[in-house]
Amino acid sequence: MKIVGIDEVGRGPIAGPVTVCVVACDENLYDKLKRDKRLPPKGFDSKKLSPLERQNYNTLLMSRTLLDIGFQYAVAHVSNKMIDRNGISFCIKKAIKKGIDKLKLTPLKCKVLLDGSLKAPEEFKNQKTIIKGDQKEKIIAWASILAKVSRDRLMCSMAKKFPKYGLEFHKGYGTKKHRQCIKKYGPSAFHRKTFCRHLTLS
Repeated sequence: MKIVGIDEVGRGPIAGPVTVCVVACDENLYDKLKRDKRLPPKGFDSKKLSPLERQNYNTLLMSRTLLDIGFQYAVAHVSNKMIDRNGISFCIKKAIKKGIDKLKLTPLKCKVLLDGSLKAPEEFKNQKTIIKGDQKEKIIAWASILAKVSRDRLMCSMAKKFPKYGLEFHKGYGTKKHRQCIKKYGPSAFHRKTFCRHLTLS
């Protein structure tokens, strides 16, 4: 039986994609990794770690050391344009499916743990949504770290293409300075137009 952890980042920003990470490993390996002191302790999801801590844990989670013993992960981004066309809920579901498909997971051989209100595709009958799951289940926390670092890197990269908006600082969230930039320059091709319609400066 595989244990699968799923989390998303980027539901609320007014620019950039929504990002999902799917993490999977055999049950026995998960039990072993939960005791590995190199990995973040229980309760430390991406939001409770500094950027440097997130980066260090991200490097370890992506390392050959873990991948060679059966640790798997897949990150999926769904673009701002898709969000504008189909809405954020549809796009989160799409990102979850993309991540699961990348790992070629078999529904009957998986126990899926998801953060918040997330849902896996219906064929995954053995799934559980956990409120604050990124603080209660380490495999969800690991997914949150991988998703956050991946999306932050993308936002920093896009900041070079759209330098007027400070994307490298706020990562697309609707800070006052970001809203002021949109009022001054208008939204870029990387902004979620449906999220920018009713912006205020207060």
